[in-house]
Amino acid sequence: MSSDQTPATSADAPHDDQDSPFRSERTARDEAPQFVMPLVVRIERAAPPARTDALETAARAVLVMLSDARSLGEGEWAQAMRDWQDARIRKVVRRARGAEWRRAEALPGITVAGKSAEVRGFPPVPLDGWPKDLARLQVSGTDLDDPEPPIEPDPSTPVLWLNPGLEMSAGKAMAQAGHGAQLAWWDLPDDEREAWRDAGFPLQVRMAPPARWAELTASGLPLVRDAGFTEIAPGSCTVVADHPALRRR
Repeated sequence: MSSDQTPATSADAPHDDQDSPFRSERTARDEAPQFVMPLVVRIERAAPPARTDALETAARAVLVMLSDARSLGEGEWAQAMRDWQDARIRKVVRRARGAEWRRAEALPGITVAGKSAEVRGFPPVPLDGWPKDLARLQVSGTDLDDPEPPIEPDPSTPVLWLNPGLEMSAGKAMAQAGHGAQLAWWDLPDDEREAWRDAGFPLQVRMAPPARWAELTASGLPLVRDAGFTEIAPGSCTVVADHPALRRR
């Protein structure tokens, strides 16, 4: 599952609303070489992760990749991260199990574990330049459920609110949650980023109450608009990133 956004000039720079990575309209970013951040979720047949935990773990995996020293400055992934963010920011979620997962773990990247989910993030690669052990993984069929309804979110913790009017596969929703987390990261001041990182990037992903969705989209909080390449219509609002520090702006 994939989704696109428009990038900032560096891996740790805030985005410009006029050049947002999530605009559905064609922009100058579309003329640049295109890259994608691969995310691989581990889905063993006998023990698949819970859907909400998979979404939250994918969002944290994106944040861990963005903040890792290898992604910044002169780090070994920094140029790939800059190239990715100078074009459409794409994230594609694929699934793996058994030997597939072990081969994915052998490639450069970072694995983030949740309560039941494991997601490995990889430095961005050209759209047509996926490592073969990732290119062979399946995109479709990432269907997950929550064994119990998620608990009410803690207002002191960042919440990524999903649009209650959209149906998305787990993989698509994981990519969207990653986009929302990235927009929140870009919008935070340095001290709040550091505090979030040092705390281990706590966050929650929840379906927004239908009656509150319009309020959230008009709140000025970071908003993801999907480019519409898969599953949903171009320009669809998918996620609002509600970080406590951003509410206080």
